[in-house]
Amino acid sequence: MTRPDITKVWKKNIRQISLMIFGLLAPLLSNSVDWPQYGNYGGQQYTPLTQITADNLHQLKELWRFRTGDLGQGFRRKGHSMQANPILWNRTLYISTSANWVIAIDAQTGVERWRFDPKLPKDIRYSSGASRGVSVWTGSAQVCPSRIFLGTLIGELIALDALTGEPCSDFGANGRIDLSDGVGSVELGEYSVTSPPAILGDLVFVGSAIGDNRATNLERGIVRAIDARTGSIQWLWDPIPKSVTDVAKATWSGDSNLNTGAANAWAPLTADPSSGLVFVPTSSPSPDFFGGERLGDNLYSNSIVALDGSTGKVVWFQQLVHHDIWDYDVPAQPTLTRITRAGKTYKAVVVVTKTGMMFAFERSTGAPIYAIEERSVPQSDIPGEVTSPTQPFSAVAALASQAPVSTKDAFGVAFFDKWSCKRQIKRYRSKGMFTPPSLEGTIMRPSYAGGSNWGGVAIDPDRQIAVTNVNEVPALVRLIPRAELARLKESGDLKGWQIAKQRGTPYSMARRIFLSPLNLPCTKPPWGRLVAVDLGSGSIVWQKPLGTIRNLAPAIVPNFKWGVPNLGGAMLTGSGLLVIGAAAEHVLRIFQTETGEEIWSARLPVAAMSTPMSYELDGKQYIAIVAGGNDQVGMKRGDYVIVYGLSTSPS
Repeated sequence: MTRPDITKVWKKNIRQISLMIFGLLAPLLSNSVDWPQYGNYGGQQYTPLTQITADNLHQLKELWRFRTGDLGQGFRRKGHSMQANPILWNRTLYISTSANWVIAIDAQTGVERWRFDPKLPKDIRYSSGASRGVSVWTGSAQVCPSRIFLGTLIGELIALDALTGEPCSDFGANGRIDLSDGVGSVELGEYSVTSPPAILGDLVFVGSAIGDNRATNLERGIVRAIDARTGSIQWLWDPIPKSVTDVAKATWSGDSNLNTGAANAWAPLTADPSSGLVFVPTSSPSPDFFGGERLGDNLYSNSIVALDGSTGKVVWFQQLVHHDIWDYDVPAQPTLTRITRAGKTYKAVVVVTKTGMMFAFERSTGAPIYAIEERSVPQSDIPGEVTSPTQPFSAVAALASQAPVSTKDAFGVAFFDKWSCKRQIKRYRSKGMFTPPSLEGTIMRPSYAGGSNWGGVAIDPDRQIAVTNVNEVPALVRLIPRAELARLKESGDLKGWQIAKQRGTPYSMARRIFLSPLNLPCTKPPWGRLVAVDLGSGSIVWQKPLGTIRNLAPAIVPNFKWGVPNLGGAMLTGSGLLVIGAAAEHVLRIFQTETGEEIWSARLPVAAMSTPMSYELDGKQYIAIVAGGNDQVGMKRGDYVIVYGLSTSPS
């Protein structure tokens, strides 16, 4: 029998005891302004801190950087990207990596406190390789009184001791519960949790991410409420109704509600302590681009749904896309704020969508704060498909272009480049937003990447300004009769296209971002923008291109400020600053919230396709951002957590 290494055991025990003592004493030793959950309060992506201002940005510098060591080595699929919004609790930054490592870092010094590796299998293909953060729960429990919750790429929820990183032995099976029970047949790696859970009281709320273009009958997008102490399921809610008594059942043809999957909430949920509601942003049913096997509006997909946090019952809902065949998920966390409009103040929940629209609702009732109009849209000519004759449009000014793409929109940095784009525009169908997928190919604007995406909206509640970053790069989508797929692949006609089988339908699907031979978008810039909205009027305050083409274009092309594709989101501060990475470029930028003027920037080692945060320790304000790149979109990968602060304390 092998004897234990007494020295190692002793060092581990001393370390854990030291961390526990620190956890008990830290709150007594100093004051702090935390960032305790994804997006901070209600997902606002806002901090009231005012120490860092436009006047002292010349003193803002990098204080420390931390490297996780996770660059995805050994995983089969590209696209594993570190996208976490760090949280701060008890003087500690907590992050998750693309391999679902959880790392606790001293928020003042950048020194690692602990790390946890769930040891994901590397020999499978994951439909998503992102992890956008963790959540913290504090309560009364004999084991792990403070817990970090992590959702994994294999569909687990893990509870860790916030002070030591050890799994909580009284939660599920040694700190883990399997979330795949009851969702149907699960293909490992296709059913994941990529967003941090929402927490309300002693309940943890979890959605899921599903690879939703494989077939019709996939995993179901069940939302769960879980006891934070034990891991027991308190209730579950399926966004695809099963009961004939559910009002949503009438919006599903025949038994299609029983033979369809997804409609899942892969973006973060939002829990509202004031109303006891949990706001759920849902996605499209499976598959995304052909709905002939699920005719009808398909409620509760592509909706914001308010659930009673204690029971899981639907309190109200609003569908934002009917019978989705464009992958127009509700991709962002619903955001809680107050909106003053026409002399009345509302407790509101705000949602931005891939369609480039912003909606706002009264939290308790779901009454729209801005009018919603049903407008006629183009119809499908695909046999078996029946599209909705109308779609909902918000009275808030459009955040992204919704117009058809014509040859006048063609762009190129050289003659042959522009000529190729014009030729493609003539070839493919474009009748404006909601043009259905077609056999000859459809130009989607906004694309399946947005418009807005998971970076969501940042809101300054005092200035009544909402800011979101949007994409303006169209995409191409083709439906391919199943018998023709092999021939088209062999001919090379589908080179560079992403292909999905859509089993259970007559059609496979091919899609790609609409790019020129020089790998630049085929339509005129800007290709990515920042947009600020006045919450009182719903009008646009300002809009600016976001990013330059430094990291996208060939070296011979000048570094134009044309705006670039982006992922991630913005953060606002009480001093009127807007902080954002997000662009497919190695830069962190700061703008003035009220004017959109860029007033500071810093080079990063890789792109920060994440959302920054800010906190205060011992009277000093910090700004933190995760820079992880994204090799799925051709960007260099990274593993950086970078923290900034003023070089001198303000007088």
